[in-house]
Amino acid sequence: LRDMVQNHVMQLLALVTMEAPTSMDPEAVRGEKVKVIDALVPFETPTDVWRDVVRGQYTAAPKDTENTTAPGYLQAPGVPPDSRTETYIAIRAQIHNWRWNGVPFLLRTGKSLHARYSEVVVRFKAPPADLFNGPPGAAAAQMCRLRPNELVLRIQPDEGVRLRFLVKQPGPGAVMRQATLGFDYKDIFDDASPQAYERLLLDAIAGNPTLFIRGDEAEASWRFCDSIRAGWDAPGAPPPCTYPTGSSGPSESDDLFRGCEGVWGDGR
Repeated sequence: LRDMVQNHVMQLLALVTMEAPTSMDPEAVRGEKVKVIDALVPFETPTDVWRDVVRGQYTAAPKDTENTTAPGYLQAPGVPPDSRTETYIAIRAQIHNWRWNGVPFLLRTGKSLHARYSEVVVRFKAPPADLFNGPPGAAAAQMCRLRPNELVLRIQPDEGVRLRFLVKQPGPGAVMRQATLGFDYKDIFDDASPQAYERLLLDAIAGNPTLFIRGDEAEASWRFCDSIRAGWDAPGAPPPCTYPTGSSGPSESDDLFRGCEGVWGDGR
């Protein structure tokens, strides 16, 4: 929460949801980012946190080789046996502004998961009626079989863009299958993208503050994260959920999606 969410996750959220700046001037860009972070709705009560935030710790799990086990977080050197420090967090967040009010933002980050990747998934709202996989008036559970279309922005390790949508399978039946259109930077550009800190170091030398956090943006990020921390520190707060090393995280975080909103991405 204090490292990955307050910094990295908040930056991705701001860049995806900010309004277009009036120019690429550093202050114009950073000003729009601050507006988004400042519009994040903090959690007012511990119950709100317990409902819309899932924290977890990874536990020991068998390795691929026989008779070996990958240790859990509590077995790491220097970690107290009763530690509640999170190694995974998933958040259902809301941005209260004209563009995004009512749109859920599902955020998550964690350690010792099944894969290492960063991506942004823009999931389009499912249609109100499923014309292909269910009769008119079908229950919501049946309509959810029509998977929402997705725009996936791949940040690492394979930079690119994916557009996933449904197509009708050839033949007389109305059978839908998912198709993908993709773009990969490595297919067009021979040079690898610079590492994140290479870019920041170059910008620091050049005196370009565009990608650096401004003071009021940091304060807005901390206000949101501190509201989560307060819920975890409140009496009666549930302990972290557990998930095996090498898994996709605690199953409890799946419940943050509601109705036909979809599921977590898997990095593919």
